[in-house]
Amino acid sequence: MPKRLVAEAIGSFFLFAGVIGSGVMAEALAGGNVALALLANTIATGAILYVVIVMLGLVSGAHFNPAVTLAFALRREIGWCAGGAYVVTQIAAGALGAWAVHVMFDLPILQFSTKARVGIGQWTGEFVATFGLVFTILALVRLRESAIPTAVALYITAAYWFTSSTSFANPAITLVRSLSDTFAGIAPADVPGFIAAQLAGAVIAVALAGWMFESQASAARSKSTD
Repeated sequence: MPKRLVAEAIGSFFLFAGVIGSGVMAEALAGGNVALALLANTIATGAILYVVIVMLGLVSGAHFNPAVTLAFALRREIGWCAGGAYVVTQIAAGALGAWAVHVMFDLPILQFSTKARVGIGQWTGEFVATFGLVFTILALVRLRESAIPTAVALYITAAYWFTSSTSFANPAITLVRSLSDTFAGIAPADVPGFIAAQLAGAVIAVALAGWMFESQASAARSKSTD
């Protein structure tokens, strides 16, 4: 467990720092072009996500996301106590990542976002983003586990652009982004709506993936033992 938690901490630190730091850098260099800033933020996020999953997946499973941890807890593939430790670690290490970004870019370390992200469109975007992320992971963990790093990184890269919320898809990073009044921020008052939508998306994904893929996975296991 200590190694797993350290892996979750390292991965969450770099993932959250990558999301927030690339947003700061993109906004500074894009000259007011929001689309260009979002594109730069997207590429950096997808790249660091792939790296941390490949680097740490064999140690902790590379969750870095309470929605993913919840999905595996619901499937009884991680205990609830261990899952709780994962979530605390993800949030704490992610906050350190955000504060490290503030130090690197000479920003106030302690701050709160003022960027409003609220409304049915935003909440629907988070439901869709998180459902798709968790469903992708659960499908591939049963059928093609080696493809998970690439698929997850590409999914988040795409979801930045096809969801109205730019695909936070992660309750921990949603909370941490409220601590940064930068390009990637979210106002603290808007965090609960995002998290509720994310958890709902994760639960529905677990139910659907269990129904859709469990029989294929069982058949594949049976075939491998023949």
